[in-house]
Amino acid sequence: MTQNKPNVILICVDQWRGDCLGIDGHPVVRTPYLDKLAQEGARFSHAYAACPTCIAARASLLTGLTQETHGRIGYRDGVPWNYPVTIASEFTRQGYQTQAIGKMHVYPERNRVGFENVILHDGFLHHAHDKHPCDYDMVDDYHPWLRQQLGRDANDFEHGMNCNSYTVRPWDKPEHTHPTNFVVSQSIEFLKKRDPTKPFFMFMSLHRPHPPIDPPAWAYELYKDVEMPPPPVGKWSEMFAKCAQPSRPDLWYGKMAPEILRSARAGYYGQMTHIDHQMNRFFETLQMYGQFKNSYVCFVSDHGDLMGDHDLFRKSFPYEGSARVPLILKGPEGGDIRRNHVSGRAIELRDVMPTLLECAGLEVPDSVEGKSFLDNACGKDREIHPCIHGEHGVPYQGSAHYLTDGREKYVWFSGNGHEQLFNLDKDPNELNDLASSAKFAASLKKWRSTMIEELKGREEGFSDGRKLVIGRPVKSVLDTIGKFK
Repeated sequence: MTQNKPNVILICVDQWRGDCLGIDGHPVVRTPYLDKLAQEGARFSHAYAACPTCIAARASLLTGLTQETHGRIGYRDGVPWNYPVTIASEFTRQGYQTQAIGKMHVYPERNRVGFENVILHDGFLHHAHDKHPCDYDMVDDYHPWLRQQLGRDANDFEHGMNCNSYTVRPWDKPEHTHPTNFVVSQSIEFLKKRDPTKPFFMFMSLHRPHPPIDPPAWAYELYKDVEMPPPPVGKWSEMFAKCAQPSRPDLWYGKMAPEILRSARAGYYGQMTHIDHQMNRFFETLQMYGQFKNSYVCFVSDHGDLMGDHDLFRKSFPYEGSARVPLILKGPEGGDIRRNHVSGRAIELRDVMPTLLECAGLEVPDSVEGKSFLDNACGKDREIHPCIHGEHGVPYQGSAHYLTDGREKYVWFSGNGHEQLFNLDKDPNELNDLASSAKFAASLKKWRSTMIEELKGREEGFSDGRKLVIGRPVKSVLDTIGKFK
């Protein structure tokens, strides 16, 4: 294969909300360089993570499979990744040089899942630390690099910030040693040393803005005194009161003290602007090497962060702050992707793999369940999925299942059968639960019937084909995981 094929760069950030782009109308966060990328390509305003936590979401992204097929429907570390077909294996098989840099969150940690090479930094993972307490370098390439840079024994946990905490402390070392800078620096090194006779597929995977919230000081100061609108809180949020722990730094639900929430949001947005600037550093370098004009660039997140919406925090919940993700696709110079185009069609992370393979003109394996959205990026308005089905276990409510077409959203909690219905067109912040309104009874019934059919045959027994069944045991991994024909 010669270099007349386009390069493909998949940039994945961690825990970046779908509404947190300047070009999406966010009232606070500044992302000028990602906004520019979106203006040069297409943006998808209703992209979702079906299972909005790190491992399950990345399984969909890297395999092109639904959660029912890849088997990860919640969060559980230490479950082997035995997928015979991945986005990396297909690019490798079909002649691309393949490189991953940054967060993988697979198991075993050094599993390359089809990439020819991986430079690994997963961030602070309790499971990995517990398995390798004496030599974390076995599963991380950043720490030895950091020690080399600083000339002393060092790690990224010296500031003491928890990996799920909303406590903020600006980065305590030189900025060039920040994990975000590390991933971008290593990506630039790859550009220097790659095989010039082959096109490349790069997976640049950044750990931030996922906590710890430790942006460079300048990025935190950019937002710490900025006036911010309060997070949206629907009256229905009181249903989570049982799990309120407002004084915990890693809470799931609770009314966080206003000054702490303000600081957390400032740090979170600071992480984003820091990443945005580093993206420009990478894009400019790609341009200097003459590869930007011949590259597809896809920017996406694995899931969002509720960051106080409805007094909820972190991810896993079915609401927009958690489940909706940013997604931008820019094509080569003079290509068919429509500039500054916005598609409102509902898509999911599993759709990225077939889209990028199609961008490269490569074969899409029959096993892939995702659907390409390339036509939509080129300006066509076609339905990708009638609706997206998502799910995840949540505190005290069993498994939270959702269905959305990007215009409405239906939510069902398996623990008690509670239902919710939101009109996303008129109420994108999900303030008004319409499930109890007689005016929307027909819509509620339609979505419930769709959920009954969606869950029919699942091993947990959530549906008997006629009704939804409450109180069934909740799993994070299906028994069928790893069993491929």
